[in-house]
Amino acid sequence: MAGIRLPPEDSDIPQARAPTNADLVSDDDRSVAADSWSIKSDYGSTLDDDQRHADASDALASGNFRAASDYSSDKDELDSEVVTSMLGLQSYWDAAYADELTNFREHGHTGEVWFGVEVMEIVVSWTKSLCIEISQGHMPNHLDDVKSEPVEQGEKYLSSWSVLDIGTGNGLLLQELAKQGFSDLTGTDYSEGAIDLARSLADRDGFTNINFLVDDVLESKLERQFQLVMDKGTLDAIGLHPDGPIKRIMYWDSVSRLVAPGGIFVVTSCNNTKDELIREVDAYNQRVLGASQDPDTPKDQDISRDSPPFRYVNHVRSYPTFMFGGSVGSRVATVAFLRS
Repeated sequence: MAGIRLPPEDSDIPQARAPTNADLVSDDDRSVAADSWSIKSDYGSTLDDDQRHADASDALASGNFRAASDYSSDKDELDSEVVTSMLGLQSYWDAAYADELTNFREHGHTGEVWFGVEVMEIVVSWTKSLCIEISQGHMPNHLDDVKSEPVEQGEKYLSSWSVLDIGTGNGLLLQELAKQGFSDLTGTDYSEGAIDLARSLADRDGFTNINFLVDDVLESKLERQFQLVMDKGTLDAIGLHPDGPIKRIMYWDSVSRLVAPGGIFVVTSCNNTKDELIREVDAYNQRVLGASQDPDTPKDQDISRDSPPFRYVNHVRSYPTFMFGGSVGSRVATVAFLRS
């Protein structure tokens, strides 16, 4: 069960505004501008962008990857379907962050916290505990029972972790991680307005060491790998794109290159359960292992021939649950995977 499918009445999840005629008319122009922003990088591409699309299309056509089916609301109302599809378009987020940047400059507002402040704090505390346990050589099974160490004690473990937040938005998640002792922090977003807002907020709040870059995770120009990669809501938005199934394949291909071997990927979703995320990763693993056995696969391509790219580690168990249709579920899922 998921937040987009059944949002609570008092949910902190930001509600999508209905697209205006101006949004629809200017979509093409904004997309062209956004595409030009997304390729501004000094890092260089590790894979041809057209090839990413071709590989994802081939994988989907082969049936080796399960196309997620629960991206939009269970409601049958047409307006709801239109709004959720808009959430998958870059033009929507460019417009949204343009508004938030204006509100920050005029009123000092930080903007929306996707999933709400409480969820963000849980994600940060839980991830901190996970990283400390791993730094100590442990692979915990019940992190919710682990008490976080004080920041001063945790810093000796956390300061060495390189962190990437994909789809960082206003960058507040990275600010919270910095408060807990993480220091090598990078945030990326394909919306230049989001990065402008994140930089402005970080400068105002004294987090000038956080690095923010315009970059599209689906066609990432980053060559660096990170020990901890975070995603809070980006996979949800990608799934709401009209080409969601193909783009989700591209997403996992890109994430697998961004997470360093032995590193951790932590994904938080309001439209996928823990089990759905694990099944999607298992399907991705099977596709990669299948490709590794293909004699036509280039020898220098970074594909492990012995083990799957990701292994499930743990998930947050402390989110509030509710009963619906005879099943118990949570509106938000946070799951961690280990990169082989």
